Amino acid sequence: MAKRTAVIDIGSNSARMVIFERTSRFAFHLIHEVKSRVRISENAYENDYNLQEVPLERAYQALKEFLLTIRQYKVRKTLCIATSALRDAPNKQNFISRVHKELGLHIKVIDGKREAYLGGIAAANLLHLDAGLSVDIGGGSTELALYENKKVIHTYSLDLGTVRLKELFFDSGNIEGAKAYIHKALETLPTTLKHDNIIGIGGTLRALSKMIMDKEDVFFKKLHGFSYPLSSTQSYFDDILQSDEKGLKKLGVKKDRLDVIQPGLLILRLIIEHIDAKQIISSGVGVREGLYLSDLLRKQQDRFPNNFNPSVKSLMDRFLPDYKPELTSVASHLYDITSMQLNLEEKYKEPFILAVKLSHIGKKLDFYDAHKHAYYILLNGLSYGFSHEETVLIATLVRFQRKKSPSSLHINDYEKYLPPADVTNTLSFLIGLMDTLYGDANHPGEIELSIQEKCLCVKAKQSYLLTEKIKDYIDNEYLPLTLL
Repeated sequence: MAKRTAVIDIGSNSARMVIFERTSRFAFHLIHEVKSRVRISENAYENDYNLQEVPLERAYQALKEFLLTIRQYKVRKTLCIATSALRDAPNKQNFISRVHKELGLHIKVIDGKREAYLGGIAAANLLHLDAGLSVDIGGGSTELALYENKKVIHTYSLDLGTVRLKELFFDSGNIEGAKAYIHKALETLPTTLKHDNIIGIGGTLRALSKMIMDKEDVFFKKLHGFSYPLSSTQSYFDDILQSDEKGLKKLGVKKDRLDVIQPGLLILRLIIEHIDAKQIISSGVGVREGLYLSDLLRKQQDRFPNNFNPSVKSLMDRFLPDYKPELTSVASHLYDITSMQLNLEEKYKEPFILAVKLSHIGKKLDFYDAHKHAYYILLNGLSYGFSHEETVLIATLVRFQRKKSPSSLHINDYEKYLPPADVTNTLSFLIGLMDTLYGDANHPGEIELSIQEKCLCVKAKQSYLLTEKIKDYIDNEYLPLTLL
């Protein structure tokens, strides 16, 4: 498979391109993203769905410049799809043929079921939830994918979109007509389609999540994985639906969403009622990532191998090529033999082990402040498969691995995401001990760890330097420790 792959998605509202770089077989990271608000479907719905000359020209120029970027990045493979606007357009072939002839780009128009599936596998593979209902409200259509155990089991596509409803109903002030239109579309869904968790994909849901983050002054402003209960947003959603343009700006709606946020929110509100959802989990990934994964994982039934995380592997490929795998086993053993005495629950074991694996990731940037650099890399680089709580905990443990406990200021800032302070401090002590024992050149096989009479006994073949380093841990408030 190509090391660098570009994915272009031509939607009704925007044309977007992302470039992914593969670091090993299944590991990858995003290296470029660009968006153009071409609104290719502009005025199409009131002209029998025929795409109009001006928006088509905007789309053509955007694609032309996307291809310049692709060449600059030396991309070896390009995947390009188009969704609702083109699949509905009677005159789509003229545009597709022109792009292929003049730009050499092949556009594949996918149906709604395929679009829903791609969004679904992106959420299933790259979010921390094993089950959910992805909802992608686009400019021309809305796609839903139900997944369980990280496998998509049902997909649905509805002719409901922000631009579509804007032109058919909102521009003429026919809000009741829009509601009736949405209800009619929702009647095609199974009555049994109910789910607590909506996975929010697409511009409308991402825009709403960003607005809520700003409104609530969320400290950790990471969109992917951000969640909020719907019970707390009802009045805010009502205000958005009832406001004029000036009011929308005050409520935090960005300029490029002013004319489509209300149609999008109305679709979302009625879907929420229809499926009886309780919360929304924001997804920073969607159709583009799904298309990339369908290529990357085509021999894996569109799923990563068990216990594989692409972000962790990509970070290790780039920053820790000499990592000793034996350390993972040592960290697991240390946790197992001390967790009961330290009152640590099993759910913290995996974040602890990952913190150990990634604890020296910052040394590639600077040796002396490696732990600080590692902290920022992990907060932003653990892109896929982690909840905000897991990301913050892993990064925190790495940040304070050379201290006995995180600062009170840090714990106050991240109080919403971290475990109780005593648990965080205990985990911090444990990873600091791991760093002391194995942070230098000590090979895992040269040290034996055991519990004897509730005391952690450390036996090392080379103990002179270790004796000096471990002094700070001999007298600690967490665990009796002795060096044999």
